Amino acid sequence: MTTQPVCDLANKKCVPCEGGVPRLSLAEATTLGQQTPGWVINGDATRIRKEYRFKHFRAAMAFLNKVAEVAEAEAHHPDVHLERYREVAIEIWTHAIGGLSENDFILAAKIDALGA
Repeated sequence: MTTQPVCDLANKKCVPCEGGVPRLSLAEATTLGQQTPGWVINGDATRIRKEYRFKHFRAAMAFLNKVAEVAEAEAHHPDVHLERYREVAIEIWTHAIGGLSENDFILAAKIDALGA
């Protein structure tokens, strides 16, 4: 049996989505989620979320600034939350379709590549 190589999401580019495409099913999201460890798919498979804890406020803010740069480069913007001065939570979904698309997992992989 031959296995297909796993596509490296971090090397892909987000494709603009203006809606009109179906959101991913739970099964499809789960498959892509296997390539983005630590990202949690919510109960109705419409968002992914990951939480980070840093040594101090400055480290958390430096990470958020890096996330902002990646999000701008990909034209795909997550919700970012700074909590308790050094904890960061990031939620990603494709707003135009009200759920998950491959773009969300591409952005998650690129954020992971920042090495928080």
